[in-house]
Formats: sequence, C-alpha cells, structure tokens
Amino acid sequence: MDRRQAITKIIGLTGAGAGALMLHQPVFAVTNSDAGWQLAIGERLAYAKLDPMTAAKNAYLAGNGCMYQVFHGIINTLAQSDSIDADKFAQIPTALAHYGYAGILGEGSVCGNVNATGMLFNLLSINGAAANPLLTKVLRFYEQETLPFRDDTFLSGIGANTEEKKAKVGKATQANSVLCHSSITNWARENNKTAADKGERCSELSASVTYKIVEFLNLAMDGEDLSTVYPFTSTVSDCKSCHGKADSFGPSVMTNMECDTCHGGH
Repeated sequence: MDRRQAITKIIGLTGAGAGALMLHQPVFAVTNSDAGWQLAIGERLAYAKLDPMTAAKNAYLAGNGCMYQVFHGIINTLAQSDSIDADKFAQIPTALAHYGYAGILGEGSVCGNVNATGMLFNLLSINGAAANPLLTKVLRFYEQETLPFRDDTFLSGIGANTEEKKAKVGKATQANSVLCHSSITNWARENNKTAADKGERCSELSASVTYKIVEFLNLAMDGEDLSTVYPFTSTVSDCKSCHGKADSFGPSVMTNMECDTCHGGH
C-alpha cells in the first residue's frame, strides 16, 4: 500500500483513544469531516475563565492582522483551558479570521478587532447564556478608550516593553469610531506617522482589545452587572432618542456606533 493508505490503516487500528488524540489537532478536524466535529449555526461553546494577559500575549504573538490576532488569541487560549468544550475550541480553524486585516482585506472599513469580537461572541456561551450582549461593551470600549495600552506591566506581559517598540507606537489615541481608517488616521496624525507605520501599533492594539475582552467575559462569568460599563456617549444617546429604528421620526438609524465622527450634529 502507498503512504496515504498506510496512514489511514494505522489510524483505523489505533482505536478510540488515539483517534481522540488525532482529532484534538485542528488539521485533522478540518480535513476529516466524517470523524471530526463541525460547528453548527446557533451552536455555542462554553467559555471558561482565562488569564487576560495570557490571551493578550497569544494574540500579540499570533501576528497576521488584527482580526486573526484577537480571534486566534482567545480561541487558542480556550483550547488550552478547563472549558468542557476545550477540544472543540481546538478544532476551530482560526485562519478563517485572517480576512479581517486592515479593515477587511485592506479596505479600511470595520476594524478587525471588533469584527473578531463579533465572530467570537457569536459562538460563546457564558454560564449557558449567549455572549452577544457583551459586544456593545467591547465596541464602546474600542471607540472611547485611549489605545493601545501603554503601561509597562502590560507591555512586559506581552513582550513589547522595549524602547524600539515604544518609539514605533508613540502616543496612544482614541478611535471615536469602530472603523479601521478612523482609528489609524487619528493615531497617525497624533504621532506624525503614516498608515505604513502601523504594524507594531496595531499588534499592540489587538493585544489590548484581547485583554479587555477576556476581562469582560470573566466579569460576566462571575455574574457581575456590566450594564453601566462603557455606556453610549451623550451624542449617541441624543441621536437614538429620535432616530431609533422603532421611531417614526426619519430617517431611521439602526446603529449604536459613534455618530459625530462621520456625520456631525444638527
């Protein structure tokens, strides 16, 4: 028999124990749909509390763009956690998230950090409940917070506490939007840099967002009330009071994102 037939024969003879070990590896799960598990629409996997710094470092070291860093960083950490679904997390092909770099294939639209958060929360359950309601907290954090984190403890934790890397990032800035181009433009303007200089800054930004996502998830796991954390700004609240999708005052608006960044008040 040829090499492929031999491998197939060996897998068949090794029994359930060895088969389970093989299926723990993503490459087998993705290529062998007959034996592997596949995520179904609407299916959710159980979140287990993680160390935010471990997940942030995993995201930072992952590279390959912001969406992949956040999604892979957390999924990979969950695969090594005590979640009852750890084996399933290990089979998720995180490479699918690579498309979200630089605002979706370089288009500068929705930032990959928040795109990854939606992709992640769509498949997580927290104490049996959907993680979706936490998405707005992460997005408001992304809009309102000064990022990436610049404290030495965080930078040391992810392995970025060097003078060279600090110089590449410069000052942290506020995005005031969930859009990639707004975030990068504000940062570039403040630091007298161009979009071509964004590499280290965006990697540290993804690590910062990953850290905060895990903090939020852990708090939710502990049953903490997050309703008052990162609320809408007064501008958004004022706009939604008249332009909500349920109101007759037109034009109707279906969004929670910051308004004045692009549209201005009236």
